[in-house]
Amino acid sequence: MAREIYGNGKKKKSAKTTSPAGKVRVPSILWLFLLLLVMAASVAGIIFTVGEHYYRTHFMDGTMVNGVNVSGRTAEEVKSRFQGEIEGYSLTVLERTGTGEHTEETITGDQIGMEMVFDDALRQGLLAQTRGGWLKMRGQARTLELGSMVRFDEAAWQMKIDSLKCFAEDFITQPVDAELTDYQSGTGYTIIPEVVGNAPQEDVIRKALLDAVNNLETELDLEKVEGAYLAPSVTADDPALTARKEAMEKYTGITITYVFGENREVLDGDTLHKYVRTDKDGNVTLDTSFVEEYVASLRKKYDTIFRPRTFYTTYGQEVTLEDGDYGWWMNYKKEEEKLTEMLLAGESGERTPEYYQTAAQYGPEDYGNTYVEVNLTAQHLFFYQDGILRLESDFVSGNEKKKNGTPEGVYGITYKERNATLKGENYSSAVSYWMPFNENVGLHDAPWRRQFGQNIYLSSGSHGCVNLPYKVAKELYGMVSAGTPVIVYHLEGTESDSLTEQGSFEFAQAVIDAIDYIGEVQKTEQSEKKIKRARELYDDLNSEERSMVTNYDDLTAAEAAFKALK
Repeated sequence: MAREIYGNGKKKKSAKTTSPAGKVRVPSILWLFLLLLVMAASVAGIIFTVGEHYYRTHFMDGTMVNGVNVSGRTAEEVKSRFQGEIEGYSLTVLERTGTGEHTEETITGDQIGMEMVFDDALRQGLLAQTRGGWLKMRGQARTLELGSMVRFDEAAWQMKIDSLKCFAEDFITQPVDAELTDYQSGTGYTIIPEVVGNAPQEDVIRKALLDAVNNLETELDLEKVEGAYLAPSVTADDPALTARKEAMEKYTGITITYVFGENREVLDGDTLHKYVRTDKDGNVTLDTSFVEEYVASLRKKYDTIFRPRTFYTTYGQEVTLEDGDYGWWMNYKKEEEKLTEMLLAGESGERTPEYYQTAAQYGPEDYGNTYVEVNLTAQHLFFYQDGILRLESDFVSGNEKKKNGTPEGVYGITYKERNATLKGENYSSAVSYWMPFNENVGLHDAPWRRQFGQNIYLSSGSHGCVNLPYKVAKELYGMVSAGTPVIVYHLEGTESDSLTEQGSFEFAQAVIDAIDYIGEVQKTEQSEKKIKRARELYDDLNSEERSMVTNYDDLTAAEAAFKALK
């Protein structure tokens, strides 16, 4: 028997008691616990048995079948619930018309012979709840998806579907891509919006209808079914289409205005659109092959060089001149380059063509109102400046008997030169004022002549030039410039007996001017030429004329200075 000794030497009584027979007694609280445990087990068993029985035929809370809450319902109740949906069932089909509006049609269960059928999913769903499954799944949502719950007559179904408007040929409008209009004068290009249409994708729509009926849906909007209708491949907001429009308008939006005096030639989209090209990839280019032809048309219309023109003479009669190289002469190659650059850059603006040569004004009378008029018949010259007669004189022109006649036509003064030496096959002549207008033919003074006018040219004419008295040549030289028109003609009936004498004073003045023209002496060929020219003119004078030269000492001083420099 257990004992325990305490520090005071006394014995402590044991907590257990023994029976007279020597057995241990169980306290009453333990018996109570065991009783309760047995009772709880019995209750749990009862509850489990009841649960097993109940959930063998009823669905647990939170159970959804095809989206319908069937908590606490039996399989038959679920079937009855869905069976009610078939009775009076109809599907409203919303269809798109060809103009984008909507129409609707109805498919009823009666039309297709619809009836309810179930697969084994309900039974399997209930089985999953037994054998304690209902305990494990309590508090959890359950979803059961039944297979097709409906069955219908296949022939009736096909007949009804085939009768829908959306499949009727006269109801269908095919989609049309958005596109650009042809070029329209004043407006350019416009994007024509796409036609959406309502052409069906039959397989997509038929499947959507079948799914809707199988799922007992009451409405099907075909607009919301992806791929139900054929769609245009290009819409109005298509970036490629917009980019192509902008690229084409880059060229057709150009306005280049050529100015020809009062006339205007406009090159714009009305012409350019014919040469805008688009390749298969949508790239836009401008075919500039037309530029050569366009520039040629401008030349044909506005170039005047080498063309006949009429001239109203001082004598009140009109002459027609077919020769001469005066007038507008376009540099067509350079103009083609410049125009092409503007077009490709999409640049607008006014433009003056590139020219080899220009004239005083545009039009048939391109020589304007400042010109030298040379009447070979009358051997008389006029100079008009801004329409006002500033100078006139007799002259001697080319010797026609020796076939050196001065050429008729309209020319322009090529350049001006002081102290020039004119050379030919058998002559060399020094002049003070040289104004060529047709290669080696020009206007100049003639210190070797004493008379001008009448018919001197017939027997003692020049080699083709127009010889003028010194003072006239000097004055004319100061008023004309390169490009000044020279109009040369014959006019029968204007022969003249007028004769102009060139006296000693003019010869002397020519020398005086030549000496003054020397200026500061330098060690240059130009200074030497001026000194030599003045000396030649002086030596050609007679004694009386030499006495009139007031600056002869300047000539000798210049000669000495140049000699010293050399």
